[in-house]
Amino acid sequence: MFNRRYGRREFLRGSLALGTTAAGMAALAACGAPGGTSGSGSSGGGGNRLEIFSWWTSPGEVEALDALYKVYKASNAKVEIINAAISGGAGAGGNAKAALKTRLLGNDPPDSFQVHLGRELIDTHVVANRMEPLDDIFKSEGWDKVFPKQLIDIASKDGKLWSVPVNIHRSNVLWFNKKVLADNGVNPPNTFDEFFAAADKLKAKGVAALAVGEAAPGHVSHIFETVLMGVLSPDEYRGLWTGKFAWADQKVTASLNNLKRMLDYANTDYPSVASGDTLDLVIKGTAAMVINGDWNNGGFKSKKFADYGYVPTPGSKGRYGVLSDSFGLPKGIKDKDATLAWLKVCGSKAGQDAFNPLKGSIPARNDADKSVYDTYQQAAIADFQKDELLPSVNHGAAAKESWMTDMVNTMNTFSGKKDVAATQAELVKIAKDAGVG
Repeated sequence: MFNRRYGRREFLRGSLALGTTAAGMAALAACGAPGGTSGSGSSGGGGNRLEIFSWWTSPGEVEALDALYKVYKASNAKVEIINAAISGGAGAGGNAKAALKTRLLGNDPPDSFQVHLGRELIDTHVVANRMEPLDDIFKSEGWDKVFPKQLIDIASKDGKLWSVPVNIHRSNVLWFNKKVLADNGVNPPNTFDEFFAAADKLKAKGVAALAVGEAAPGHVSHIFETVLMGVLSPDEYRGLWTGKFAWADQKVTASLNNLKRMLDYANTDYPSVASGDTLDLVIKGTAAMVINGDWNNGGFKSKKFADYGYVPTPGSKGRYGVLSDSFGLPKGIKDKDATLAWLKVCGSKAGQDAFNPLKGSIPARNDADKSVYDTYQQAAIADFQKDELLPSVNHGAAAKESWMTDMVNTMNTFSGKKDVAATQAELVKIAKDAGVG
């Protein structure tokens, strides 16, 4: 069940197979966009039809995307929305990314598609000359004044802007069931020592300390990213992706040892549990805590569960693991006007203040109406303005997509074998393969 690897060629083969089976056609079905129709995954743009491609199919995501569609429809009533959402799967949207790449290579692009801001966007699509620059719309909408400079820098290559950030997510959050911790005399842990002490107490009562879902590779890699943020200094963490800090360093060894120990306190069936289902383990009290991004905030709200709390992952207080979902303008689309109108909504105050309260994320704009955001989101907005910002590798901000895929596969193998030395050697090799180190 472990070592379920997803190579880049396998992603493409899988997506091609997906499109030729009944199950694949069902997976390509839309989530039911307001005022729109279900999408089959085939091209639907042109003639006042707007096809939007994403992997937002989970609780919280569906509602947030629908809210964004409603804002669009308010000023574009005649445009039919084709919701071509595909369940994400491996590696933070891996199934959807593979299907998208197949379509782009086949000159059949959707009108716009979800993509992580940063290296995922730049290395995968911009370098391949698949995208149109967006400098004109950034200027006309005044986004250079409302998006933080660091986001504009991340969205840029060769002096041009390539996609519109619709949100900011935080990757390094430890979510917990308040009642389970209180009933077992456990305080929310801020350090690794506190986490392991809490885990021992919970284990003695038959409760898994940490909910993990590795049925498809990705969750363990995400957790490892946050462990690195908690063990390394901010500059050391950033240096992993630039060659200024070595993957062979003892601090990386310590991070792997921490992760190995954390997995000993996880639900024992984590090889067969989907990452999205870890929320249910925490809600039921089968597990006390889960490490994931703040899309969990939207997920808990969608499931009508209110008795949850949150702290930064162990050791990472004052550090903000950052990623951003964005939309761009592919070359060769059928209805450019409808797509430009979509991008304007994605970057607008109205669009972001409709989308993010439901998604669990915070707006990319700095002029949000804070009153529409919950307590967690208001705290996240404040932290984003003062914390050290550390780019997520698992979600496309820190490194190119091939590096992320290799790391996800390596950490999936680690989740079964728990071989620290072999895993660290592989991480060193992956960095060298990516031209770093």
